[in-house]
Amino acid sequence: MLIALNKPYDVLSQFTPELPGQRTLAEFGLPKEVYPIGRLDRDSEGLLLLTNERAWVDRLLNPQGAHPRIYEVLVERVPAEAALAQLARGVVLEGRPTLPCNVRRLDPPPEHAPRIPPVRFRKNVPDCWLELRLIEGRNRQVRRMTAAVGHPTLRLIRSAIGGFRPADLPAGSWRELSAAERDLVLRQA
Repeated sequence: MLIALNKPYDVLSQFTPELPGQRTLAEFGLPKEVYPIGRLDRDSEGLLLLTNERAWVDRLLNPQGAHPRIYEVLVERVPAEAALAQLARGVVLEGRPTLPCNVRRLDPPPEHAPRIPPVRFRKNVPDCWLELRLIEGRNRQVRRMTAAVGHPTLRLIRSAIGGFRPADLPAGSWRELSAAERDLVLRQA
């Protein structure tokens, strides 16, 4: 079984809270035998896959498989080409370089429902949406990468895994994937 969940902001990617009052995956009525493939941080949103089959975890999380994950990232200020090139080459995090990635500005910006609570707005500081396509998933990697090039992340949404992009899944909703959709997840798109 492979399930796609559109994880809302402020929800842990686990079924038990770390502290009282924290929101978890338990509130979405998912089947009891599934567990998340990887994670999205509490302050990140978007596509989270869950499964009851260990083989999916191995196939999707091993960086040697070069399995892409695509993120739409709202950053502070508009990055110059040099900052985008630095992101694409990789940045050093905790003494280790990240693998190269694809990065581009999204113009026009993607249409997403407003986040609750809203993203911080500063009248005199512009923002910009980027798309990053990564094949590795270190702890808070996208946020740390954008900060390393001087553009802190304001909002982070995982929009696709492989070739699967669930355009019809509102925040907090989930569904089991069809055979064709499972094949899309495995595509290198």
